[in-house]
Amino acid sequence: MWYAIISTDVEDSLARRLKARPDHIARLQALKDAGRLFAAGPHPAIDNEDPGEAGFTGSLVIAEFDSLADAQAWADEDPYIKGGVYANVTVKPYKIVLP
Repeated sequence: MWYAIISTDVEDSLARRLKARPDHIARLQALKDAGRLFAAGPHPAIDNEDPGEAGFTGSLVIAEFDSLADAQAWADEDPYIKGGVYANVTVKPYKIVLP
């Protein structure tokens, strides 16, 4: 089943994001390589694809896991959590309707 992993950043997270980003992206790439990633990306803090120093307010990952528990376990190991980027993370089932 598919799951949405919705994360909210701490204040002024940009430096922490940049430090943990390579490991974060590697985990997403592994999901993509396994055919289990539908979408992933950050939420810019301003209405601009490249927010610069304004940074980001959180992230969204939609990926396939065997269970909610597996999705939560994967989310709990995110380098952004370990790096202090995320203030909170919500994991819930997601049903793809379109495209």
